[in-house]
Amino acid sequence: MSSLQELCSGLPLHPLPENRGRRPGVPHAPVRTPGLSPEEEQLALRNALRYFPPGAQELLAPEFAQELRLYGHIYMYRLCPSMELKAYPLDQYPCRTKAAAAIMHMIMNNLDPAVAQFPQELVTYGGNGQVFSNWAQFWLTMSYLSKMTEEQTLVMYSGHPLGLFPSSPGAPRLVITNGMVIPNYSSRTEYEKLFALGVTMYGQMTAGSYCYIGPQGIVHGTVLTVLNAGRRYLGVEDLAGKVFVTSGLGGMSGAQAKAAVIVGCIGVIAEVDKAALVKRHQQGWLMEVTDSLDHCIARLRVARKNKEVLSLGYHGNVVDLWERLVHELDTTGELLVDLGSDQTSCHNPFNGGYYPVQLSFSEAQSLMASNPAAFKRLVQERWGGRSLGAATGPGLGLGWAAGPGLSLAPAPRFRAGADVEKKGAGKMEFRYPSYVQHIMGDIFSQGFGPFRWVCTSGDPQDLAVTDRLATSVLERVIADGVKESVKLQYLDNIRWIREAAKHQLVVGSQARILYSDQKGRVAIAVAINQAIASGTIKAPVVLSRDHHDVSGTDSPFRETSNIHDGSAFCADMAVQNFVGDACRGATWVALHNGGGVGWGEVINGGFGLVLDGTPEAEEKARMMLSWDVSNGVARRCWSGNSKAYDIICQTMRENSGLVVTLPHQVADEHLLQRALQP
Repeated sequence: MSSLQELCSGLPLHPLPENRGRRPGVPHAPVRTPGLSPEEEQLALRNALRYFPPGAQELLAPEFAQELRLYGHIYMYRLCPSMELKAYPLDQYPCRTKAAAAIMHMIMNNLDPAVAQFPQELVTYGGNGQVFSNWAQFWLTMSYLSKMTEEQTLVMYSGHPLGLFPSSPGAPRLVITNGMVIPNYSSRTEYEKLFALGVTMYGQMTAGSYCYIGPQGIVHGTVLTVLNAGRRYLGVEDLAGKVFVTSGLGGMSGAQAKAAVIVGCIGVIAEVDKAALVKRHQQGWLMEVTDSLDHCIARLRVARKNKEVLSLGYHGNVVDLWERLVHELDTTGELLVDLGSDQTSCHNPFNGGYYPVQLSFSEAQSLMASNPAAFKRLVQERWGGRSLGAATGPGLGLGWAAGPGLSLAPAPRFRAGADVEKKGAGKMEFRYPSYVQHIMGDIFSQGFGPFRWVCTSGDPQDLAVTDRLATSVLERVIADGVKESVKLQYLDNIRWIREAAKHQLVVGSQARILYSDQKGRVAIAVAINQAIASGTIKAPVVLSRDHHDVSGTDSPFRETSNIHDGSAFCADMAVQNFVGDACRGATWVALHNGGGVGWGEVINGGFGLVLDGTPEAEEKARMMLSWDVSNGVARRCWSGNSKAYDIICQTMRENSGLVVTLPHQVADEHLLQRALQP
C-alpha cells in the first residue's frame, strides 16, 4: 500500500495482502480468554468471514480460526495496512467533504503507533480501548468516509460501519455507539464473549469515538489533580520538594512523569513492563530510570533535600515500592512521600491492569493467558491487606490516595481484593474517597472540564496560533471579572498552556487540551473559527473533549461520584448529552458503555465538531458547546451542589434562552424525620 487513495478504496481483495501476522518489536494486547463454546467459536468465525466474498473465505477461515484460538479475538492481522498510519494533513485525504476528511484524520491519529498502545490490535489506550474490532471494519469505514456527502450520515455499531444513510446537512456526519449491551447482560464475562464474537466493542472514552490526542490529555488532567491535591491536603501552592508516588507508564499512565515535572515536584513512577519504561525514557518523559529499590530511595532522599524537579522511573512492581516506603517510615521515622495515586488500568484488573508482585512481567503475561483463575488469585493474594488500599492513605499519613487513572478509586481495588471497604457505608463509600469526590468534583460543578482541539493542517505553527488565542481569551475573561474560585481555574490553565508549549507534549496530531467552562470554551472556539476564516490558521480545527467532563459521563464511582441525590447510577445525563449535541450541530457524536472505569460501570457521551471558518460553524459552536456544559451543571445543581447552583444562575442571567426551574433547599432537616415517623 502506497497511498491514502488506496487506503480508501475498500477491502483489499484483489489480491489479498500477504499475511505477516503479529509484527515483532511492536507492543501487543494481552491474550484474551473468552471461554467460547464450540458453537460460539463457529459463530465468531462466521461473523468475521461475512465481510469477505466466498472466494476469499477458503483462505481466510483457517487463519481467522487460528487467531481466535491463539489470541481470543479475530483481529484480521493480514489486513493491517503496510503504509504508515498517522494524522496526515487534511487536504491529503480523498474525500468529498471536510468533515469526512477530519474524521479520517482523527481515526488515523488514534491508530498511529506513536499514539496507540497496541496498534496491531486497534487498541488506542487503557489496555482494551478499541478504535475498531478488526481491520476489515477500518477499511470499510475509510471507504465510506471517502464517498460521504453533506447529505449522508455514517452509522457505526460497535466498530462495525453499518453504512451511509440519507440525512441533512445539519445532521451529524457520523453517529457512533459502542457496547450498547442490554443492562442485564452488561457483565465483564459477557463482554469477553461478545467481543470475541465480533458483535460489540469497548471504545474506552475517546478511542472508539476517534478523539484521543495521545497522553497530553491525561498529562493535563494529572497536572490539575496534583495541583489541587496539594492545595487540599498539603495546604501549599508550591509543590517543590514534595514527592508524588504512583504507578504505570503505559498508554495514558505515561503522562504522570511529565505532569510531575510540570507541577515542579518529585515524581516516582513504578512500571512492571520494561518496554513501556524505556519508551517513556527515550521520549524524554522520564528523566531517570532504575531497577534498584535501594537506589530509588537514596535518589528520592537527595531530591527531597535539594527540592529538585525529578521524574524517576522504577522498573518493578508498585507494591514493592509502597512496602519499602512503609519500611522506611517504620525504621527511620521518615515519611518520604506526600501524595500517592495509581494510574494503571484499574477498570481491567485481571487482564493487564494489575500484575502480581510474585511473578516477573513475562511470567505474569504467560499465566494470564494460560490460567486466568490462578493469575487472579495471585493478584488478590498480595492486594488484600498489603495492597495500595492499605499502603497508601492514612497508613502513610496521606490524605489523598487516588489519581486521574484510579478510575473507580477505590472501587477497583476493592474488586481486586484490597482492604478498602468502609463498614456500614453505602455502595459508593469507601475508606478512601475518590479523587473526583475530593478534588475534581468541584471543578466539574463549576463547568470546567477537558476541552480540546486538533489542527488538521498538521502544522505546529497553527497550534502555536491557537495557544496564543486561547491564552488571550482566558485573560480577557478574567479581566471582565469572575469569582475567585473560577479565576483560580483559569489561571491554572493559562499556566498549563505556557508550560505545554515548552514540554513537547504533542504526540501524533497537533493538538492541545485545557480545562475550561462554558464561557471559555465558546470564546476560544469563536476565536479559532475567525482565525481560520482570516487565513491565520491554515486548515479546519476539530473540537472535542474527554468524556471525563461536566456532562459527558454518568459514572457513579468517578465523574458523578459527588452527586448525592440518589441519581448517581442513572445515565440520563450522558444520553441527553449525546442526543443534545447531535441536535445542536456536532459533526459527530458517540455513546459508549464503559470507558475509564470498566464495562457496565459507566455511560459516556462524546462529540467532534469541525470548525472551518464559516458563520455556520461559529453558530454550531456557540449552540452546541453551551449545551454540552450547561446540561451537566444543571444536573449537579439539582443534586444539591451549591457551586453548580451559582453557575447555572449566572448562566441564566447571561442567556435569555436558558430557563431552568431551580431546586428549593429543604431548610428544616427535622421535617423529614417528623414526616417519616410512624
